[in-house]
Amino acid sequence: MALQVGDHAPDFTLVSKTAEGPQLVKLSELIGKSNIVLLFVPMAFTGVCTTELCDISGGIAEYEALDAQVFGISGDNPFAQEAWAKQSGITLPLLSDYEHAAAKAYGVAYEQFLPEANLIMGGVPKRSAFVIDKTGIVRYAEVQEHPKDLPDFEAVKAALQALA
Repeated sequence: MALQVGDHAPDFTLVSKTAEGPQLVKLSELIGKSNIVLLFVPMAFTGVCTTELCDISGGIAEYEALDAQVFGISGDNPFAQEAWAKQSGITLPLLSDYEHAAAKAYGVAYEQFLPEANLIMGGVPKRSAFVIDKTGIVRYAEVQEHPKDLPDFEAVKAALQALA
């Protein structure tokens, strides 16, 4: 079951590939510095995921004005994520959940991803959005069952505004 509003956000340590090399990003070290938006996406180099994260990258100033740091999370390795970001113009930090531990902890891992399309990979994250406040509590949670459905980003921003 996916996390609900009011739950404590599970900690994780994931890898982000930066210009300086692979960096470990630990959620517990970010708590208290700003509000956090976690955007789980199924996989790199796919149309809907690329559009979503490019749109967020283009409007990142809106989130920063609401004292939020936004992260994209997928099960892809950090080197594939880096190539995807460079090719597509994604500027927000991407976190590699290669072992699907964060997707499982947040309750957003598919048992089988698109079996009707013969993509039976387990652990792929469902498209979802979580707003975590400065104390580590989930203040907004939305999980989409179909990978083409986007989260309600106006509701994400409203949740951030309520924390101001």
